[in-house]
Amino acid sequence: MRYGRLRNLGMKTLETLTFDNAALRDLPVDTITENTPRQVKNACFSKVQPTPLSGPSTVVYSSSAMSLLDLPESELQRQEFPGYLCGSKSIPGADYASHCYCGHQFGYFSGQLGDGATMYVGEVINNDSQRWEIQFKGAGKTPFSRTADGRKVLRSSLREFLCSEAMFHLGVPTTRAGSCVVSTDTVVRDILYDGHPINEKCTVILRIAPTFIRFGSFEIFKTIDRATSRVGPSVGKTDILKQLLSYTKNRFYPDIAGDIEDEETVVAMYREIMERTALLVAHWQTVGFCHGVLNTDNMSILGLTIDYGPYGFMETFDPGFICNGSDKGGRYSYEAQPAMCKWNVKKLGEMFALVVSQQKLDEVLLSWEQVYDREYNSLMRKKLGLLNENLGDADLFSKLFETMRETHSDFTTTFLLLQSADFLENANLDGLVDQMLRNCLSVEEVKKTLKPTFSKSDCAALLKVVHQFSGGNAGGFNPLAMYGIEVDSVLRDHQIHQDLDQYNKMTAEDRNKQCRDKWLEWLALYKDRVDEDCQISNLPNYKEARIDVQKKSNPVVVPRNHILQRAIDRAELGDNSLARRLLEVFERPYETPPEQWLAERDVGDKGACTVT
Repeated sequence: MRYGRLRNLGMKTLETLTFDNAALRDLPVDTITENTPRQVKNACFSKVQPTPLSGPSTVVYSSSAMSLLDLPESELQRQEFPGYLCGSKSIPGADYASHCYCGHQFGYFSGQLGDGATMYVGEVINNDSQRWEIQFKGAGKTPFSRTADGRKVLRSSLREFLCSEAMFHLGVPTTRAGSCVVSTDTVVRDILYDGHPINEKCTVILRIAPTFIRFGSFEIFKTIDRATSRVGPSVGKTDILKQLLSYTKNRFYPDIAGDIEDEETVVAMYREIMERTALLVAHWQTVGFCHGVLNTDNMSILGLTIDYGPYGFMETFDPGFICNGSDKGGRYSYEAQPAMCKWNVKKLGEMFALVVSQQKLDEVLLSWEQVYDREYNSLMRKKLGLLNENLGDADLFSKLFETMRETHSDFTTTFLLLQSADFLENANLDGLVDQMLRNCLSVEEVKKTLKPTFSKSDCAALLKVVHQFSGGNAGGFNPLAMYGIEVDSVLRDHQIHQDLDQYNKMTAEDRNKQCRDKWLEWLALYKDRVDEDCQISNLPNYKEARIDVQKKSNPVVVPRNHILQRAIDRAELGDNSLARRLLEVFERPYETPPEQWLAERDVGDKGACTVT
């Protein structure tokens, strides 16, 4: 009876989803069906089956994400829901498979990687004729699992679920997360890699996107790599490469004229991928998001944020912010993200160049900076409430971030404070400066953030070696490589020791004056720019228009690590309430959360908000 009513309303049940699994129909599938770790040659997918879990239960689900599949709230609350969404019960119409791809990891070609813990479930066509690929992450072993178990745990799964949905509602292109299902089964994990493993609960999330094809999908055709001597598992199979190019173009770039036998068609698709990637990283930079693992296998062919691992939203502004503990050289730091994304696009171009002119692809990449700068500057103007373009804006933005760096200001809170600034009616900046000072770290707080890896004496000795062998050029030969040390990490520690020397000599009064002078200097520039913008706009309601733009561009809440950790800690004890409340807050990031959920943190925590 209930199922009949849903059909009449155009909604679906878990048993009546409309599947059309085009990827497995249009791309080559591995002829070997045995689910054992191996090189998968001449195929884009391998058929698999999820490994069932015991005692599945729902931690949290996203109604808005699941509505993409035409699933109503009543379906998400069914008793059978967690079984279906962890792979213990097969979804009718699903055709489970794992995707084969390669990747450049930390700059080196790693050969075959593939979906070691992720499974293609199928492609759902909704009532609006939209096609959504759905995936399980953590549903068991695949031919790409190597020595791993194909499982994910609650800790990492809940982080990915919450951030995926938060990013979507922040307006950042991203994959979606439909559900997070935990089980009573456990796997052993050494969280800190310190020899103290613990048992953690197996967890599966449902991921949703038009496709999960990535840059690394095209690297299965890579010829021998000079640095690693590795090749892709389908090297030389130009026919399959053309199949994948054709599939990608026809399914996801249908507006591009021609077919892939036409060189200009492939170049046009490459240009579109380049532009989408540039727009994506511009969004990351303006919300303070650091991905952490920008390998080519983690780059979407559609310019979406995918594969949330050791990501982090920056708190105290630091252009060298690194959220991945294994990124010792800072390759994927916050400030490096635009250059790394461009590098990844270049690597994708090398695969496209197996069938089209490398020169034409290189010419496309020449416009990267123009595309990125245009989007970045546009987003930054909105964050500062500037309605008109000015040639000096890039310099204004640069000086703002330099001021934030020198005063150690919180990224998100800084823009909220500037949003409240009323320059047009109050020429005195002292009141605003007082607020900005409360958003800065004190001397003692700054010193706690400065944590060098090497002692001052060791750092000096290592730098001496670097200068002797490479003339101080950190971008050249690395004489420390044999010791597993990156030159950039030594240079970073050298700067940290210099900063510590400075702050050890600084009093609280010195620090206060330093921060006050820095903010007064920048705010004076900002005030002049706002006055100019007001005159150019010539709007009677300019103030309201400016603040409205800022309110839509500056989130009140972002997924800070300490907030996520509290939800994880509670969920691991069986209390999912905080995870569910956080999802509701993250779904409205530009609104102040309801009072009963909002707890203003003390001055020492820089006034950011959390949820209790």
